[in-house]
Formats: sequence, C-alpha cells, structure tokens
Amino acid sequence: MSRPEDKARVLMEALPYIRSFYQKTFVIKLGGNAMVDKDLLSSFALDIILLSYIGLRPVVVHGGGPQIGAVLAKMGKKSRFVGGMRVTDKETMDVVEMVLVGQINKEIVNLINQNGGKAVGLSGKDGNLIRARKLAASHKKGSSKTVDLGMVGDVDSIDPQIIDTLDKSQFIPVIAPVGVGADGNTYNINADLAAGEIAAALKAEKLILLTDVQGVKDRTGKLISSVAEKQAKKMLRSGVISGGMIPKVCCCLKSLKSGVAKAHIIDGRVEHAILLELFTDGGIGTQIVKK
Repeated sequence: MSRPEDKARVLMEALPYIRSFYQKTFVIKLGGNAMVDKDLLSSFALDIILLSYIGLRPVVVHGGGPQIGAVLAKMGKKSRFVGGMRVTDKETMDVVEMVLVGQINKEIVNLINQNGGKAVGLSGKDGNLIRARKLAASHKKGSSKTVDLGMVGDVDSIDPQIIDTLDKSQFIPVIAPVGVGADGNTYNINADLAAGEIAAALKAEKLILLTDVQGVKDRTGKLISSVAEKQAKKMLRSGVISGGMIPKVCCCLKSLKSGVAKAHIIDGRVEHAILLELFTDGGIGTQIVKK
C-alpha cells in the first residue's frame, strides 16, 4: 500500500464506522499472545489510543494466566487447573493479585500513557467495581467428585460509577479482574467473564475478546466472519464450537442478552487486530450478533 490513493481509500473505508461508533463504549479483553509479545502489546496500546483520539470510549480488561503461572513456578508452587480454572488458595491469590494488579496492569497503563494516551489502572476492588462471590465447586473431568477451587470468584454485580467518572475526564480504564466479596475476601475472576459483565453493565456497543485463534470456525475449519446468536447456540449444541472456544462464545452470548450490541472474537496475534476488525468491511475475526 505504497500509493497515496490506496492509503486514502483505507481511510475512506473507515469513515462510516468512525462516524457510527463516535462516543460509543467498547469493552476490550486483552489476553493470549498479545500480552506477552512486546510488539503485539505495543500494537494493542496504539490501537486503544487511536480509538480514544477519534472519539470512541475504550475500556480494557486484561488477563494474565501465563505470567501468574511463571511467578508461581519460580516460587516452586505448581499450578493446578480444574475445568480450565486455576485452583487458587490464599497464597496463590496473593500472587494473582500481585501479578495482575501490581505488574501487568501497570505495564499496560504505562505503555498507553508513554505513547500519548491517558490511562488509569483499576482492579475490581476499586470503587466496588466488581462485587464477587465464591464460585461453586467444580467437577473434575471424568470424575463425579467436586473440587473446591478456593478463591476463584463469580461476578455478583458491577458498579460502573468509577468507569463513568474516568470516562467524563477522557481517561481510559484498564481493569485487572479481581473482585471483592461481601465477606471481604479477594477473588480471582476469569477475564472473559469480567469483561462480559462489565460490557453488559455499561450497555457497551461492542465486547471484543482478543484470543490466540482466528475466531469461530465451521465444521470444515473455515473462519466464520459473522454468526447470529441463534446459530451460535446451535453450533454449541452440535459440538462445532468446542474446547476453549465454548466459554468465549458463551460469554459473548450472555453479553448480547444483557444489552451489548455486538460481540467479537478476534486474533490478537495480528498487529492492529482491533482496527482491522472495527474499521474494515471484512474484519478479521468473528462477530456474534443478535439476529
């Protein structure tokens, strides 16, 4: 795309989307390789800054599983998972909070701010943003026995007041998914789940999940660029959507039911994935829509 007219054509393709999305809220979950690859993380930060500059309202929610696992390994503590969720005792919860809130969150905030954005780091404990409850015991695969997951939480409620306050001052919230329970305990919450609940509370225009896969695929392995809510449910029942994609699609469906306009699952391994999904006619991932 070296010719000036080609660059102009790309900008003109983006114009109707920019107009349509102006002043709308977008909740974006950062996870996967985009969090550990420095170039991809820089690309993500620039995307977020651009969204803010052109009048959109990005809200970032991030995970941090690999980084938490690495710190636990250095401590000689083995990670244990049941149903894809980390069994989290008190010592592990301290590490989770330290890594998510004290390390990853500040790195993302600093990266956005160093490149000209205005970001503020939050955890779900700030302003009672995420009220949590202990997640019920989970069944271990292939067994009828239940396993206590410890300090793993489910979302009880979201109070978006602190996000609204930051938005009025044009700050970009960057949120670590830990919440606090009525018992005063801190809980580790799945980042996809937290992002979906926050998007629902904000009545966001879009929920965008960055992953390490292209998106939802059909039986032949072909990427589906757009799928209706009804069809997505059918694909879940038939097993076309399987494995790690199941909770992501379920998260998207739940957010649509709660008032989010559209949900997207996109490949965070692609530089500027967010811009390509939002501002091009074809997009790069899968959007899930109500109809």
